[in-house]
Amino acid sequence: MSTQKKRKNSLSSVHQPDRTRRILVQLAVAAVLIGLIAAIGINVAMKKAARDDPGPTPAISAAPESNPNGLAATLTDTGTIRIGQPSAAKTVRLVADLQCPACRQFEATYGPLLTDAVNAGTVATEYDIIAFLDHASSSEYSTRAANASLCAASADPIAYPGWLKTMYEHQPAEGGDGLPDSTLVEIAKGAGYTDPGFAQCVTDRTYAKFVRARTLEVLDSGIQSTPSVFLDGNPIEPGRLAEALES
Repeated sequence: MSTQKKRKNSLSSVHQPDRTRRILVQLAVAAVLIGLIAAIGINVAMKKAARDDPGPTPAISAAPESNPNGLAATLTDTGTIRIGQPSAAKTVRLVADLQCPACRQFEATYGPLLTDAVNAGTVATEYDIIAFLDHASSSEYSTRAANASLCAASADPIAYPGWLKTMYEHQPAEGGDGLPDSTLVEIAKGAGYTDPGFAQCVTDRTYAKFVRARTLEVLDSGIQSTPSVFLDGNPIEPGRLAEALES
């Protein structure tokens, strides 16, 4: 064999592994792209299903004459839990996730302020509890806690702020299993929710579809973090709530 042919064969054997490697890389990239396209398709389908079938709408209602502070409680057209006197001059809307540590801190700092203002009749509060952080637990804790939120508001909306405070006090760490449904039921009993219907609402996850549909609506509206706070429809920094209410 001539020297030239030997050189060609040698070069060919050197380049063959590189060619094989390129082909394998291209196949791997193609597989990843196909997987991404499939995942996007599944995600779109799940979102469409959630919007098309939001499940039962919570029945939240308490008339002012039925409680000592004259508070009314309703589910607004946008899906928030509104509590306050009908004559309240200001409305605070809070978008939160019960798995969110910053939301827990907000409740600890401003919960008493909001409760006092609501009871005084100067402020109505709209609670928008969404499932923003299902990925932060192994058991979709955000969805289950948000479902329990609607169960509580449906059972006794006037007791709801106290229930919310207690839930934050028992907030599980991110990245774990989250609290089981049985613990959610026990926490609610401590806040006055002893009716068996509440427990069934929690374990049946009656409003899970509503929670998912509402969460998508909130995220589509531009909300990117929790807590998000609005005063009379205008966004404010959570840390400025006290100042904003005094102005």
